[in-house]
Amino acid sequence: MSNTPDPLSAVILAGGRATRMGGQDKGWVPLAGKPLIQHVLERLAPQVDELVINANRSLEQYSQLAPVVSDRLPDYPGPLAGMLAGLERAHHDWVLFVPCDTPFLPTDLAARLCQARTPGCDVVVAHDGHWLQPVVALVRRALAPDLALALAEGERKIDYWFARHHMVQADFSDCPHAFDNLNRPEDIAQHEAR
Repeated sequence: MSNTPDPLSAVILAGGRATRMGGQDKGWVPLAGKPLIQHVLERLAPQVDELVINANRSLEQYSQLAPVVSDRLPDYPGPLAGMLAGLERAHHDWVLFVPCDTPFLPTDLAARLCQARTPGCDVVVAHDGHWLQPVVALVRRALAPDLALALAEGERKIDYWFARHHMVQADFSDCPHAFDNLNRPEDIAQHEAR
């Protein structure tokens, strides 16, 4: 059960090609003896009311952890396609998205994103003090038809699509490393060494 003002759905985005990881399914790359997806799941599950994994391969493995939804667009068109699949599958009005390669997410991520909402906003994006973290976002489920249209028109960039809507930022400058992406073998090796 989430500790947010209203019920939240969450989608872990694990549907990419993982080219920087040599093409292996990133969610199953081990870190400290556990797959990345497991780290993310353990951080996120207590914060939300519904959790889904967006994946396009290893579907049987992922479905052992949580319900799985795949992109309905072919050829791995990127995180926006995963977001659309998640928005269409979610049961709650707000959907939290995170990538499967961020194992250090804040344990109060959902609460802080919800807190940052302003009246009429459609998207809340995490900001680590230096950079916007566009794949860590709270998105209003009602945006699904608009996102489907944007994808049909060829849009593939998250920040361009967000810019079409009332977006606010949530300040996470106190914990910038919470959003470290482990998307290359050397990133995993570095964190294992620590």
